[in-house]
Amino acid sequence: MMFKFLPGPRAGFALLFLACVGSIAFALFAQYYLLLEPCPMCILQRVAVIFTGLFALAACLHNPGPCGYRLWGGLCALASAAGLGVAARQVWLQQLPWDQVPACGPGLEYMMETMPLWNVLSKVLSGSGECANVDWTLLGFTLPQLSAAFFAAVIVWVLLLVWPRGR
Repeated sequence: MMFKFLPGPRAGFALLFLACVGSIAFALFAQYYLLLEPCPMCILQRVAVIFTGLFALAACLHNPGPCGYRLWGGLCALASAAGLGVAARQVWLQQLPWDQVPACGPGLEYMMETMPLWNVLSKVLSGSGECANVDWTLLGFTLPQLSAAFFAAVIVWVLLLVWPRGR
């Protein structure tokens, strides 16, 4: 079988949890050491990473049978798909010409205090000027592009982990 190199589901979900911890650690490093202030879309991507990591940790600790791993894997993939959608939207915003970028909006904290949650999510997902800024790159890739690649890799990893394997 071509997937013999993969660890078992429990170890695979443990590795996924550690990858999510590393991702959040880098986000905090970028915020507090590199002084890159996260925009509302960046915060939503962090939430998706946190949920993915929590679901992976739960799968690892629960250690269920194949159906249970598929359920936990589905939750991980769902959280990652949400993060991928937000990251893709932010990448699209960053590709817009400067005159087509939406105006900067109020901060996330202010919106959470003054608006219903559904309206906050709607405004955040539509993006604003601060979400279109490219403040930092790694090897020519922006943080949202790296985030999108991370989420896509997580989805593939989870699918490979829970895919039935021939013995």
